Amino acid sequence: MNASPRRKELTRLAAQLFVQEGFDRTTVRMLAQEMGIKSGSLFHHFKDKQEILAAVIEEGTQNALHIARQTLERSTPSPEDRLRAMARAHLETLFTDRNAHVVALFEWRRLDAESRAHLSHLRDAYEALWVDVIDEALEADLIHGDRFLVSRFVLGALNWTVRWYDPSGPRSPDDLADELVAMIMPQSR
Repeated sequence: MNASPRRKELTRLAAQLFVQEGFDRTTVRMLAQEMGIKSGSLFHHFKDKQEILAAVIEEGTQNALHIARQTLERSTPSPEDRLRAMARAHLETLFTDRNAHVVALFEWRRLDAESRAHLSHLRDAYEALWVDVIDEALEADLIHGDRFLVSRFVLGALNWTVRWYDPSGPRSPDDLADELVAMIMPQSR
């Protein structure tokens, strides 16, 4: 997809509006007004509202994948360190690019089949990083359980923080990540 600075800015503004109004309630007129352009000018940058939604989710998912990969490259090989690093990276992504991630979490089902097919590889690549880290932690006997259930539990818990966590509150994102990892590790450690 086109990655011009103007399109990126429009995508960021669309993400904000989709979070505030929801995808279905957001009109092309509302998007154009938020972006400070005429409705017709919007189609210079995007084919339709569906393409805007796909652009928001694509940018957010690429950002999450980039942060996660960088974090794992800098992490020690310790399975516990890698698990903590991934939890911290996930929270960093959620809090630095919150709107795009809220849209990806809550509006994914609104994507048309073509857009879902186009974006699934990014989501799958991100989830594969988590599966690798969880597999390492399971093999090291740091955590127990079914890989699928553990990964869904961890990602679900981290994703839900966008609804209740206050970054200016008493707990830092690192504290939050450490708490989550501590919750899934056996107490006997």
